[in-house]
Amino acid sequence: MLMTARSTLRPATDSAVVVRAPGRLHLGFLDPSATLGRRFGSLGLVIDDFDTVVALRRDARNHGEALHDGAAAQEALARATAHVATLQRAFGLDAPLHLQLLQLPPAHAGFGSGTQLALAVGRAFASLHGLSLATPEIARLLGRGLRSGVGIAGFDQGGLLLDGGTGDDGVPAPLLARLELPSAWRVLLVLDPQRQGLSGADERSAIATLPAFAQASAAAVCHEVLMRVLPGAASDDFTLFAEGVSAVQRLVGAHFAPAQGGQLYASPAVARLCEWIARHHVAATGQSSWGPTGFAILPSAAEADAVVAAARAAGMVEAALQLRTVGARAHGASIEVRPPLR
Repeated sequence: MLMTARSTLRPATDSAVVVRAPGRLHLGFLDPSATLGRRFGSLGLVIDDFDTVVALRRDARNHGEALHDGAAAQEALARATAHVATLQRAFGLDAPLHLQLLQLPPAHAGFGSGTQLALAVGRAFASLHGLSLATPEIARLLGRGLRSGVGIAGFDQGGLLLDGGTGDDGVPAPLLARLELPSAWRVLLVLDPQRQGLSGADERSAIATLPAFAQASAAAVCHEVLMRVLPGAASDDFTLFAEGVSAVQRLVGAHFAPAQGGQLYASPAVARLCEWIARHHVAATGQSSWGPTGFAILPSAAEADAVVAAARAAGMVEAALQLRTVGARAHGASIEVRPPLR
């Protein structure tokens, strides 16, 4: 049985609720320094890959398992089980649960893995108990969406998303615009498994020590988003869209560069490839969040294949890099109720 992300259907006692949450790219902040009072504001894109998949069911005792080995999976399991405990306390629902992490994207790589894990666990918990919880409320309960709102909106809807930044009330940033990218467009992802982006206390410390983002820079970012990125996506004008996204990345990347050794990219290998693509092709290029994942959005799958072939022929794809071409995702998380095991 499939349900939407807002479903409140309570499954049979022994059934498992399985939630599949999409990965997302963070394409840039509008105003990290709140020059007009609201801080951050985000542009993001939900992609059709790098999903987070969790399963939750009632059991004789509280326990969890990750169907992946390694420290990253165990870190994710610890966070997910803590989310379950937080929700049990918040609603006084202490019946024991069995949590499984069935699929995880790379951690701290720019795919919003922490937010998607929290929202997937929260949505599974709400569905299992028949709770009518909006996704922003789940995010608030679990401490997500403190800066960007695109992961929360993307969980519900997918698409190209723009949020209006955070205020002083602790409520996740409101969604201002949502568009679907033309179906032919593709995203070439450039991954460097040997590196991780900033997260947690390191991320907070980096943001706190950065210089102020000038109001003129914030105005330029907003101008690019409103007059090139969104109109380009809405009218299938790829060049307009690509120029706007790349300009946003340069402006915002320069602001965050001091926290990345003075560079726009966290990974030198990713930087070399993405900058080579930008010089030789019409593409929207940049880094998702703190990286290290870079991206090049291209007008078709054929163009993406051609770019990869040309980059390999030019010796620009270092051995450590992983390349993957994905589509944009026009819908949010899916929820499935699996019947009890017999």
